[in-house]
Amino acid sequence: MNTSIKTTTSFWVISVIALLWNLMGVGAYLGQALMTDEMKKMIPEDQLTILENTPIWATAAFAIAVWFGVLGAVLLLFRKKIAKMVFLISLLGVLVQLIYNIFMTNAIEAFGVSSIIQPLVTVSISVFLVWFANNNIEKGILK
Repeated sequence: MNTSIKTTTSFWVISVIALLWNLMGVGAYLGQALMTDEMKKMIPEDQLTILENTPIWATAAFAIAVWFGVLGAVLLLFRKKIAKMVFLISLLGVLVQLIYNIFMTNAIEAFGVSSIIQPLVTVSISVFLVWFANNNIEKGILK
C-alpha cells in the first residue's frame, strides 16, 4: 500500500517564502560582489573600507549562506529531505559571516547598532529553516 502524506498550505507558503528570502540574499550577495566604482562612491568611506577589506573566506561564507539557502528552499519545494543538510550548510555560512562581521570588524561602529538586527534575523530564519525541514522529515512530508 502506497500512502501519500498530504502537505498543508502552510508548508507551501513557508517554502515559497523561504525561497524568496534566500533569493533576496542572493541579490544582496551579487550586489556586493558586482559593485561598480560608481556604486562605491555612494558608500561612506568607513563602510566601504570594511566591504573592500573583507577576506575571501568571509565572502565565501556569504556565498555559501545564500546559495545553499536557495538550494535548500528549492529542495523543500520538491519535498526532499536533503533540504535539512543543505540548510545546515547555509546556517554554517551565516554563522561564519556573523562572527566575522560582529567580532572581527568595526561594522557596528561604521554601520550603527541597528546593523546587528539584520544578521540576528538572518540567523533566526536560518535556524527556523533547519528546524522546519527536520520537522517535515519527521512528519514524513520530506522524503
